[in-house]
Amino acid sequence: MVAVIHTIVSGLRGEKEKKMKRPYSQVTHQRSACLQTGTRSMVGIIWRRDTSGSCRLGKVELQSISAMSFEWPWQYNFPPFFTLQPNVDTRQKQLAAWCSLALAYCRHHKLYTLDVMESQESPVFNNKKIERKLSTEAIQVVFEELRKKGNLDWLDKNKSRCLVMWRRPEEWGKLIYQWVSKVGMINSVFTLYELSNGDDTEGEEFHGLEEWMLLRSLQALQTDGKAELITMDDSKGVKFF
Repeated sequence: MVAVIHTIVSGLRGEKEKKMKRPYSQVTHQRSACLQTGTRSMVGIIWRRDTSGSCRLGKVELQSISAMSFEWPWQYNFPPFFTLQPNVDTRQKQLAAWCSLALAYCRHHKLYTLDVMESQESPVFNNKKIERKLSTEAIQVVFEELRKKGNLDWLDKNKSRCLVMWRRPEEWGKLIYQWVSKVGMINSVFTLYELSNGDDTEGEEFHGLEEWMLLRSLQALQTDGKAELITMDDSKGVKFF
């Protein structure tokens, strides 16, 4: 099975590394989500991103496990749902339903990066049971609607790949700040890796958050005067106030 890996996490070293249960250099198993199959995998590799922004990996071993079942809305098994309707009012309701479904699916499988062509073959836009799939043009319309709502950013001018935000940066920032306050770490410094992949944050909703979203969330806190992004030994970190 070929997995399309959408979650990329880069490990960062910081002055707090000695407090972790294991050094960052030894952390090689990262969780990833597969859009096409709806499974999660453990990948024995440290990811690297090239200059084009693509993910490259060498020899890996994937051990796929079934993700928790996703609850599909009733429209998903209604064939006309997969064809954009001409009536304006009907189409608006249809797009609202598609946006809700797409965000719920991405949230369930922790997906942050989507490709229009690949999405057409994913379960969310392709119901094999009733043999219906949304066209790539219709998927772009749905994604554009999500952009207007502030839940998506296009990565290219052709609108073929995008970043999806099933929770906005301000909402992630609030969750992170609540955790920092709860554990009594105000006025403390964290590396970005420590926040998103450290042992101390396991079990928190923001654990495993991709770096681009983590940065946006911390920037939102910085705007509110609750945090300051800093550079630590050529790595990025943050101090909370």
